[in-house]
Parts: sequence; structure tokens; C-alpha cells
Amino acid sequence: MRYLLAVSAITIVPASAQIAPPKVTPPIAPPATTPTSKPVLHVYVKRKASPNVARVAAANRAATQEPQAQGFVNAAQVFPFADGAIYQVYTAPGAVTDIALQPGESLVAVAAGDTVRWVIGDTTSGTGADKRTHILVKPFASGLATNLVITTDRRSYHVQLTATARTAMAALSWTYPADQLIALHRAAEQAAAAAPVAEGLSVDSLHFNYAISGDQAAWRPLRAFDDGRQTFVEFPASIAVGEAPPFFIIGVGGEAELANYRVRGRFYVVDRIFDVAELRLGTKKQQIVRISRVAESGGSRTGKRS
Repeated sequence: MRYLLAVSAITIVPASAQIAPPKVTPPIAPPATTPTSKPVLHVYVKRKASPNVARVAAANRAATQEPQAQGFVNAAQVFPFADGAIYQVYTAPGAVTDIALQPGESLVAVAAGDTVRWVIGDTTSGTGADKRTHILVKPFASGLATNLVITTDRRSYHVQLTATARTAMAALSWTYPADQLIALHRAAEQAAAAAPVAEGLSVDSLHFNYAISGDQAAWRPLRAFDDGRQTFVEFPASIAVGEAPPFFIIGVGGEAELANYRVRGRFYVVDRIFDVAELRLGTKKQQIVRISRVAESGGSRTGKRS
């Protein structure tokens, strides 16, 4: 009897080849929901300016005199002086601007709104009757602004200082129409052959309610004013070396009439009060500057007109 021995084959599998049990991924929790925030609305309410503040600001703007092209003599700006006017002066860091007063005028005090970021000093030039006071100003940086009040034995000056990045006025000074008219009047009285420039002139009776518009001619007048009887038109100093324009009175219908006037230094003296006048010069390319009398202090002013 043959016996067969059956041997069971056992396969040994290496551990590295064993199949790993599947990984169980834990469920992902949904993100927590947060309440949606409402957008915040910023409401800006513009406050209405006080009528008093607006009135002061408007008066300051109207009284401010900006540098004019025809007012420069070389690099020096020459303003016609008027009480209560504010004179705009542009300065720059690293540059000194010279504010020159009238010869013979004595300085009393200088006050500035900002004395920390501005260098302000004074000096003099000349001797005797020609001695002249100079106020020297310089800002520490651009973008600054302040005001300057200069008091002397003759008048007060109100100056607005603005600091630019690199452009500065080298110098500025003033002409004094009232003083010049009085001097012209006295000189005319002493000349037997010449008629008085402004007979019976009273400084208190001068009216400056005239507007100047039109072309920016080199001879464009600085201002016009009257004393109730005569009208005076003041020109820049350059009028002495250039051609002087004829003077026309403009009628109600717009017609131009050549007016009678006298030339006294830098002034045209017209023996009447007018509403509108024009200075015209040239033929092919004519330059025209208009002088208009405007209401004074909110109402019209009457004068003697011929």
C-alpha cells in the first residue's frame, strides 16, 4: 500500500509586501458661518461757512494785489501803495527777498504771523534824506505761508508771504500816488507858465473805484482815480521810454471820442469824470486797455462830468 505524503505549500509573503489597511479620512467639518457684516457708510456733512468768515475771506481776496508783469522794473516789482491793500510776495528757501520802503521813511516795527519757520530782518541803505529801510525775508522750506505787518512813521504795510519751491521775488517796493500828486501840484504852482496839475487837490477826496481790463501792454496803467473833478491815470515807469497811447472816452452808444488830457510825468490828467475810457495803440495789431468806473461801496458815486 503506497502512501503518499501530501505536503501543504506555505507561501511566505515579506512584510514589505503586505497590503496596508485603507486610511480612513475623517470627515471635514464645514466652516463656521459668520454673520455677514454690513458696509459702514461714512457720511460727511459739509458745514456751511459762517457769513462773517466768508465776508472776511472775500474782502481779503479783493484787497490782495498780485505781482503784475508791467509792474516789474528789472527784477523788482513796484506796487502802487493803497491803504488797506494786501501785497502778495513770493519767496523761496535759500533766497532772500528785499522789501524796500520809501526813502526817508523810518521803521517802527515788523510783526510776522510765523516767526519760527521764517527768517525776518531789516537793514538800511543810503544816508541822509535818501536813507532807505529794507525788510529781508526768507522761508526755511517751501509750502509755507504767513503774513507780515510793517509799521513806519508814515503808514502801515500788509504783506502776504508765500514760499514756493524755487521761485522768489528779488525785490519789491512801492510808488505813492498821493505823495506824487501833491509834489506835482506844488511843482506846478511854482512854475508860472504851467497850469496846476491838480488844483485844490485833497487826498481825502481821492476815489480809486476804477477797473482796468484788456491787453497786457507794456504801458498798461497801474491804476486810475479821481478827486471828484479830475481823473488821473497812473502808468508804470517804463512809459517814459516807450510810446504813449492816445486816450479815448467811450460814449453811451459805444462811440470813441478822443479826449483832452495833459501828461504830467507818469500821469494822464483828464479834466472830467468818465464812466468808460480806452487807451489804444497800434494799427494792424492794436492794443486796447479799458478803464471803467465802478460802483463805490455798493452804490454809485456821482461826479462832475462835462
